[in-house]
Amino acid sequence: MTQNRTGPSGTPVPDRLPAKLRASARAHPLTCFFLLANGLSWVAWVPYILSQNGLGVWDYRFPAILGTTQVLGVLPGAYLGPIGAAFAMTALVDGRTGLRAWARRLWRWRVGGRWYAVTLLSVPAGMLLTGLAFSGGQIATPSAAALSAFVPMLVFQMITTGLAEEPGWRDFALPRLQSRFSPLRSAFVLGPLWGVWHFPLFLTEWGGYPEASWFRPLVFLGFCVAFNIVMSWVFNRTGQSVPLSMLMHVSVNTFASVMWTEMFPALDGELALVAMGSGATVAATVIVIATRGRLGYDPLPLLPSPDRCERASARHVGSDRTRTMIDS
Repeated sequence: MTQNRTGPSGTPVPDRLPAKLRASARAHPLTCFFLLANGLSWVAWVPYILSQNGLGVWDYRFPAILGTTQVLGVLPGAYLGPIGAAFAMTALVDGRTGLRAWARRLWRWRVGGRWYAVTLLSVPAGMLLTGLAFSGGQIATPSAAALSAFVPMLVFQMITTGLAEEPGWRDFALPRLQSRFSPLRSAFVLGPLWGVWHFPLFLTEWGGYPEASWFRPLVFLGFCVAFNIVMSWVFNRTGQSVPLSMLMHVSVNTFASVMWTEMFPALDGELALVAMGSGATVAATVIVIATRGRLGYDPLPLLPSPDRCERASARHVGSDRTRTMIDS
């Protein structure tokens, strides 16, 4: 059974989506988003997992680009997952109005300068302190090559990891969770789901397979839970700026991949994760105590349903201040 929608000229336009599917998505947008994000990414990662870069079932090795096979092995699935699911669910649930609001947050660069300092400077500073603590104070000077590669890698991470993930986890999921639960509870819901999304990659060289132990995914999950609290605080305090969330996210990735092993050679893969998780836990604890669990959250008005939104826009032409926050 299909429904008819009215086109620009007033003529009926057949709705290709079954009414039950659309109703289910609108009733449970978060559940549908998480299932779609995981399903799309995990299916796309199957060749990488089965290849010689993973379990070795398939006699094929992904070629390295920019020194890593993750560009071809991991990135396509990342783009299909969180950002793809967020786009599809926003279009399905909120329509064009919701898509415009979702896209505007992707370009919300105008925030206070101190938040750029927080995202770009506090992460390396915190990781330096954590690395010193877990390496017993042993630190090496990074090479000129690492220093010169840091900014280009940060930019590359912004358009790959940051763009692939943050429009889904923070832009789509977090506001909806916070409109239903407390900010802290929302962070504890999103953090594990964000971590579990990565789990299939632990069967590839991305996660250190086959040398990595079973303990590594659990440590990584703990890091995601703690660091998601920090990410939620930054997202809320910057007026839900997705670019600042992307910067916060990729600052960790870039420092870990470019600087960490050079400055702290005594930290192996799993100990490095333990160190990062411990540092994130300390930062999250300080934020929770300082904000009394509010994580900088300022409730915003909920977006009406698409039908009410169309009627409201007809009455208030030019009003564009409402933000998308729909209960799951």
